Amino acid sequence: MTRRRTDIILAEKDGDILALVGALESSDATIRSSALGALDRLESLPDEQVVRALSDSDARVRCRAVEVAVSRPALDLLAFLDDQDDLVVETTAWALGERGDGDNATISALSQVAEDHKVSICREASIAALGAIGARKGLPAILRGMSDRAPVRRRAVLALAPFDSEEVTAALQAALHDRDRQVRQAAEDLLG
Repeated sequence: MTRRRTDIILAEKDGDILALVGALESSDATIRSSALGALDRLESLPDEQVVRALSDSDARVRCRAVEVAVSRPALDLLAFLDDQDDLVVETTAWALGERGDGDNATISALSQVAEDHKVSICREASIAALGAIGARKGLPAILRGMSDRAPVRRRAVLALAPFDSEEVTAALQAALHDRDRQVRQAAEDLLG
């Protein structure tokens, strides 16, 4: 651990808001990210600082800002589903699922990532978010996830939990014969 990281830990412990605000200007992204989290935990982080961190040049800082923004519904996160860094996209999908906002724009954006993103962890996170939100409009993307890679199929089965329809039952019954044991087990658990 570097001396600067230790300084952040101590500043948070001491409640030294000025030191933490100053650390947001560090040239080290790890320090900026740590300071952001510390200020949030101390409930001393204004929305303006979060917005600024959301546009940081480093993906680690943007991810931390997205995590912080989960409890700030006034901050729009949809644009970060298009971030060039896959970890930011994954974190944003998780954040949107945590918020549980089922508006049309959110469901459409998550569905697009679930169906089209080149990286499977982003598709998986978006499917999980759609399941967490539980909006019927997201169901087609979840069902398409049933034919993706095994980790995505597992997540898609779990994401079907809030839905009850003949097509969901049919998808779960088909998953009982999936080549992946965990997919089969998840389907069995939901049908049981």
